[in-house]
Amino acid sequence: MTQKLVVIGAGMASGRALEHLFDRAPDTYEVTLFNAETRGNYNRIMLSPVLSGDKTYEEIVTHDDDWYRTHGVTCRFGEHVVKIDRKRKVVVGQNGEVPYDKLLIATGSAPFIIPVQGKDLPGVISYRDLDDTNAMIEAAARGGKAVVIGGGLLGLEAAAGLAARGMDVTVVHLMGHLMERQLDEAAGYLLRRALEDKGITVRCRASTAAIVGDARVEGVLLQDDKMIPADLVVMAVGIRPETRLANDAAIQVERGITVDDQMVTSDPDILAMGECVEHDGQLFGLVAPLYDQAKIVAATLADEHAVFAPREVSTKLKVTGCDLFSAGDFAEGEGREDIVFRDPARGIYKRLVIKDDRLIGAVMYGDTSDSGWFFGLVKDGTDIADMRETLIFGPAYQGGAPLDPMVAVAALPDDAEICGCNGVSKGDIVAAIQAGAGDLAAVRAATKASASCGTCSGLVEQVLGVTLGDDFVLPTEQPICGCTSLTHEDVRRLIKAQELKSQPAVWQELGWKTPDGCPTCRPAVNFYLLADWPLDYQDDLQSRFINERKHANIQKDGTFSVMPRMWGGITTANELRAIADAADKYNVATVKVTGGQRIDLLGVTSEDLPHIWADLNAAGMVSGHAYSKGLRTVKTCVGTDHCRFGTQDSTGLGIRLEKALWGSWTPHKVKLGVSGCPRNCAESTCKDLGVICVDSGYQIGVGGAAGMDLKETEPLAHVASEDEVLDLTRAFVQLYRENARYLDRPYKFIAKFGLDWVRERVVDNLDIRAALVDRFEISQSVYRKDPWAEHVEQRADSYRPIATMTLEAAE
Repeated sequence: MTQKLVVIGAGMASGRALEHLFDRAPDTYEVTLFNAETRGNYNRIMLSPVLSGDKTYEEIVTHDDDWYRTHGVTCRFGEHVVKIDRKRKVVVGQNGEVPYDKLLIATGSAPFIIPVQGKDLPGVISYRDLDDTNAMIEAAARGGKAVVIGGGLLGLEAAAGLAARGMDVTVVHLMGHLMERQLDEAAGYLLRRALEDKGITVRCRASTAAIVGDARVEGVLLQDDKMIPADLVVMAVGIRPETRLANDAAIQVERGITVDDQMVTSDPDILAMGECVEHDGQLFGLVAPLYDQAKIVAATLADEHAVFAPREVSTKLKVTGCDLFSAGDFAEGEGREDIVFRDPARGIYKRLVIKDDRLIGAVMYGDTSDSGWFFGLVKDGTDIADMRETLIFGPAYQGGAPLDPMVAVAALPDDAEICGCNGVSKGDIVAAIQAGAGDLAAVRAATKASASCGTCSGLVEQVLGVTLGDDFVLPTEQPICGCTSLTHEDVRRLIKAQELKSQPAVWQELGWKTPDGCPTCRPAVNFYLLADWPLDYQDDLQSRFINERKHANIQKDGTFSVMPRMWGGITTANELRAIADAADKYNVATVKVTGGQRIDLLGVTSEDLPHIWADLNAAGMVSGHAYSKGLRTVKTCVGTDHCRFGTQDSTGLGIRLEKALWGSWTPHKVKLGVSGCPRNCAESTCKDLGVICVDSGYQIGVGGAAGMDLKETEPLAHVASEDEVLDLTRAFVQLYRENARYLDRPYKFIAKFGLDWVRERVVDNLDIRAALVDRFEISQSVYRKDPWAEHVEQRADSYRPIATMTLEAAE
């Protein structure tokens, strides 16, 4: 007979438990699921990419409405549970009560709010769920200053996300270094330096005395009387098990809801799991043990015997783009010795703690590729005496010879954790493979390994190789999309070789499986055609993302941002008046100075776009292409015009470069910088192409990055004249246009082809360079024009509210 199961809390832990339960005993329970949030299960680990703008909420949903409907789950989302009536065996919600035969409490944890004056002011929030994330996104849209209280993982992710969205962020941390529970002082220093390089201010050994403000938060007062101005304060100082419902129901609670080895509470019909429970005196905050608990909960509910045994866990994280790992005990202690490896140039730090010829702790920063092997040594208590001299270099250099990484993977025990995000062990993956999963996608679908951050994908493929042997072939390059078996490189090569000059020609001659492509391949093919055949191919607006079709960036409320071009960051009083007049005339919500030395007008309606463009055109201004896969900006410093340190006319050179490159379409956005001296005020060393002016001329670097990946430019050439800078820049951009994969930034293009290959064609071979410049100028004869003016003259009617949108493709 079907029993009634009520679950309180629709988080990752209970979601995984339901998955296991439906696999084990699909028809045993009629499930009702309460959740205080208005939504179901999503991957909270991925909230940070949502905050930073790299993912959307829809991309991190684990269980959607269809999943709950398929499994017959009655969802009561957005409804708080008022109480648990154990005598009547009912759960009382805000909208009525539900009887249960079995009850699962998975209420998770609540953020700890430090008890200081002002903690309840508007503008003070915690960081635990999607609502908190959305609140931070909305606050960041208004700009201003943010203070994050707490230098742990959540606090730093919040700080990085807010900084990425343009806020001036300060992290206030009580302890002496960041993430002190996971990192030692040296690694904490490297992490702090990396954050400060991204413009985040960090104050350690700082205690909050009060949060100040009248109608809303205005600042944070520290114990040393230092006042930090703040428009937003994020509390990220810790969590506490959410036990209030259990307490009120007289279920045994200590620090958390106490459970036995079968995850059963003091009431035999009530189970509990996740961050709200305490097992054998231990609380839980990492996802791996929560997923272990999920298996036990499912087994217990299916009337099968299983025992929860907490395993030693490691911490492998990617914090604001920095790889971190820690395991075991790395505190100072008697009888312990350290092995330390540092590579300052690459920002790598490794520390191993040894006692009695056993590895008892490890901390790594910057390079965590061998973390799984080191964690195995810690967990197993392996005698490392024979490898003591080479231990720090990892498994590839034990016994004096390189070790095949497949051998290292084969040696991992079945309980070795492969995917930390989803708590998937090697044994789980092997079982899935033996059940028929033959490639990465199949393993991901069966186990969720590599389904979150993806950093374990290579390790999963190695497990596939070890398990399947010769039956498994490491995957080659993936096709451009499901419409074809051809890769990006195949398509580029065939477009040139077969002189294909239209999309129908590509679909037909290259055997596309769909009539006219899809949203994945159409933008790429459109770019490859216009890059190779600028005089023959007509750019297809329907194959553009919406920002490129509209020539403006769409915002979350459906309005657009308008950013006029300012050559080299230079403007005039008349242009500023025109911008101010336009902001007033079109009720612009926000006027923002960008990091690229431009002014952004945010909140323009679609129907107003051609009108505001016309007004800006009348003042002599053109599109800034802030929406394009093309040249965005050339950032400059004042150079010899005003600066006493300037060695060359960096502003003038920046203007020349921008006027040469504007309007060009490229595989991804391209940003340049020109600094008038090695002090590098224009931040040229992290641009796609950067120029440093020196007394003897110009140092040109390429392949920098300053987003999710942080990378310094690599030296391309040192030249004596501005004209040479101009030629080398156009040649490099054209080489990138003709060879890079669509949506690859220049640094990825360089990594694939090699800087020597690039330098040979752009710098060393003058004939090839000249040919690249010629082809670039041919393309620019078509695209070096203002799309705003063109749309005002030819397409203004399409921006009217009554315009038909039936042909507009979705992004």
